[in-house]
Amino acid sequence: MTADDSGAASRDRETDDDAVRDDPARGRGEGATGRGEPPDNGDENNIAVRLEQLILGADRRYTPFQAARGAGVSMDLAARFWRAMGFADIGQVKALTEADVLALRRLAGLVEAGLLSEAMAIQVARSTGQTTARLADWQIDSFLEGLTEPQDSGLTRTEITYPLVELLLPELEEFLVYVWRRQLAAATGRVVRAQDDAEMVDRRLAVGFADLVGFTRLTRRLEEEELGELVEAFETTCSDLVAAHGGRLIKTLGDEVLFSADDAGIAAEIGLRLIETMTNDETMPELRVGIAFGTVTTRMGDVFGTTVNLASRLTSIAPKDTVLVDEAFAEELGRIGDAPISEADAAAAEKAAEEGTGAPPPSYRFALQPMWQRPVRGLGVIEPWLLSRRTGQGTGG
Repeated sequence: MTADDSGAASRDRETDDDAVRDDPARGRGEGATGRGEPPDNGDENNIAVRLEQLILGADRRYTPFQAARGAGVSMDLAARFWRAMGFADIGQVKALTEADVLALRRLAGLVEAGLLSEAMAIQVARSTGQTTARLADWQIDSFLEGLTEPQDSGLTRTEITYPLVELLLPELEEFLVYVWRRQLAAATGRVVRAQDDAEMVDRRLAVGFADLVGFTRLTRRLEEEELGELVEAFETTCSDLVAAHGGRLIKTLGDEVLFSADDAGIAAEIGLRLIETMTNDETMPELRVGIAFGTVTTRMGDVFGTTVNLASRLTSIAPKDTVLVDEAFAEELGRIGDAPISEADAAAAEKAAEEGTGAPPPSYRFALQPMWQRPVRGLGVIEPWLLSRRTGQGTGG
């Protein structure tokens, strides 16, 4: 650090110390009253700064260059980390805190220790930033907004937001860490159960899409609030069903969800449950589901490959309120005993059992009906199969 830098840092500290002496609440990250309330001068910009201080737990102290130097990384690498996390370029404005310096130092330390390559560290930053950005947007748009409706007390939303965030912040933080640890444990368990190293990245999975029929028409007919409620109900229903039956929700795309499962039987159950649930909900449009089975590349929580593309195409050609699967999925259901390889053979076995000339047939859960063969661009000729429940099989449990 040069003498000029040292002098500048000293002046910064003196300025901060003076500010704390003039306003003791600033040193505690509290509002002007010292009780956590925002000032009542109506200055929303001031309240926004105080909210930032409350959430981040620190004042703005560093420019990006100072933060990078404090973390011992180049400005170029720091900028790449920040962009990967989804933070906008801010020039050399003094807008960063000690936590920003520490985060840079930790990522760089993982690279220096050889635990992560530089490219992998940037991927970690990007995946974390994308996931938490969506979570933060949801919490503000859907959660906090509903709790900060103007009250009978006459307080404005701005005046209510500060104490509300102050109360919720520690609880939400603890809950976030809890859910992350549970998800990390589950993901680690899946990796440990993988048969070999190659299977950790390229695995054989069932991949399914569920798509609302006629969603584009709905966007023109429904009010924005009604459309938002419909999408939220759809995503919530899909998330709950996928999780409850042992699948994984990969992502939601408004009118479409992508899910996966290690077992074809689990994926089949999820697909049919989605159709059955939506059909019984009069507020929901028709649904169609397409599922394929095969090798899938997993990366940053997403899935890629021909199997995913095939599942998407099956969804696009599925009749409403049906589940279409590919030939590999049908074969996998037969292999694990969840569906007969041949309905004719299954019927013959059942008849023989009824006449006492054969052993009782297996108790299949699903039925498969071959559909028309058709060419699909980029995938060649495919033969979809219509998936349904076996006669007499219930939907309970």
